[in-house]
Amino acid sequence: MFVSLCRTCFLAMIDWRHWHNEPHLVGGLILLGWLYAVLTGPLRPRIAPADTPSYPKKNALWFYSALLVFYLAVGSPLDQVGERFLLSAHMVQHQLLIYVAAPLFLAGIPPWLAQPVTARPALRPLLRVILHPVVCGIVFVLTLSLWHAPFFYEAALQNKTVHIIEHVMFFGAALFYWRPVLSPSPEFPPLRPGLRILYLVAVTIAMTPVFAFIAFSGDVLYPTYEYAPRLFALLSPKEDQLLAAGIMKLGDMAVVVLLSGVAFWRWCREAA
Repeated sequence: MFVSLCRTCFLAMIDWRHWHNEPHLVGGLILLGWLYAVLTGPLRPRIAPADTPSYPKKNALWFYSALLVFYLAVGSPLDQVGERFLLSAHMVQHQLLIYVAAPLFLAGIPPWLAQPVTARPALRPLLRVILHPVVCGIVFVLTLSLWHAPFFYEAALQNKTVHIIEHVMFFGAALFYWRPVLSPSPEFPPLRPGLRILYLVAVTIAMTPVFAFIAFSGDVLYPTYEYAPRLFALLSPKEDQLLAAGIMKLGDMAVVVLLSGVAFWRWCREAA
């Protein structure tokens, strides 16, 4: 049994350098990139107003950067390290999805590309509810909080399908989070600077319980990381968990401070 355990640990240590090239990941990202190219290229005259510029190069840069960051987060060796060895690496992965890939994705959508959905009168009442800032904040906080419960988090680590669902839900919840800040839709514009600051602060306060749950737990919450081989022999499982909580909170606070500062500056300019 001891020899089998050592062999398993050795193979796991080698496998952490693996890059994911599964069809559902690479194919899905290629499909999104192709759809974006078709909608903003050949089909643009049918969707966009007549005075629309030839091609939204800046938006395309943001969009394809979002796809690249998404792949680096879930397809690079970071995924292997986060799934098998270090909770802190897994938290970095989530930060990339939430605070980098998601806002780049929204920034990559030109207003006219969102309007075929957001401008439809039949959808307006429903969208007015689900895209309300309060609903967006609740969806984000509940999604992240529930997935960090030990039962669900451990299930994602043990089952690849559940892990994929977790990441897709994180990314989707992040799109909700960023909607009141970076909405591409003229029908549902971003919040005014003052309300934007209140929204960002409210969400970060609402995320405090899950941070405290991870940071101040007396036990290692997730068995996978408690019994995982120490990849670099630098952190104990408890120290790794505390570092992960710090990455979660510091990443969140850095984004809130930066965005609130930008919003406050714009608020002052409007009042001048």
